[in-house]
Amino acid sequence: MSLLRRSGIVVLTLLLVAVFSAFAWSDETTPRSFHVAVSGRGRPMILIPGLASSGDTWTSTVARYDDRYECHVLTLAGFAGQPSIAEPLMATVRKELVDHPDLFGPLVIVDSVPFLGGSALGANSIDEAKPRIAAMRAGMSGLTDEQWAASAKSGASVKYMVTAPSDLATLIKWSASSDRRTVTDALADVYGLDLREDVARITAPVLALGTWRGIHDQVQASAEIDISREAFMHVFSAQFVKLPRLHFVLAETSRHFIMFDDPSWFFGELDSFLKDPDAAVRARGFDGK
Repeated sequence: MSLLRRSGIVVLTLLLVAVFSAFAWSDETTPRSFHVAVSGRGRPMILIPGLASSGDTWTSTVARYDDRYECHVLTLAGFAGQPSIAEPLMATVRKELVDHPDLFGPLVIVDSVPFLGGSALGANSIDEAKPRIAAMRAGMSGLTDEQWAASAKSGASVKYMVTAPSDLATLIKWSASSDRRTVTDALADVYGLDLREDVARITAPVLALGTWRGIHDQVQASAEIDISREAFMHVFSAQFVKLPRLHFVLAETSRHFIMFDDPSWFFGELDSFLKDPDAAVRARGFDGK
């Protein structure tokens, strides 16, 4: 989407809820790439927050479901005050958490896409994204520690992700307490990951919740470009085209952190999906289908 590339949009964080049929760590050692808080009882539910975010992203979600699900809330190493690790974060998380794909049950993806380098950088492929990722990394690495801290505390990179001032203050606190190297490396890794073909292998039913209001307002404020709702629907549809069992819903008013901005809508969609995932994915949710 060229409009997004021209306006210099900052990547949206990845938020993912994974409901497992069973649950086991990839080995018998305690994972180091994330901290886990466990509460509730019932079928396991894994809740993963996004870039530079705390597991507290999911506080209201846990409160709603911990009477029916055993909630495993993650905070990744180096984010929101958690100690960082020397190893590459994303690869280590995959190794320590997602080593048994046959155990996955229904999935919920909150406002992300299989190829963020495409939607956020305007790239058509990883090769096309590489020089843009390198430029981004150079720019982030070139900041002094004082400039980095000032940028995080300004809220410039997150102010369009939530609506309420109190929620913005929370995001700023998480950003300011996240490890600089970890954030830079993880952002570059996520931008350079293209899963548009790989999602075809996902056999579980998937609910994907998207937003458009935050980016729309950011682009309008910075570049005076009015991106239509239909343009966002086209981006999401194209990114998820290979995912076989999908139901997609676009939030009309909330920004990226839907669980903060519009919890009633968020939990309505989640409740309906979790009640009968197979029924939900009979309609993809694009163009009324």
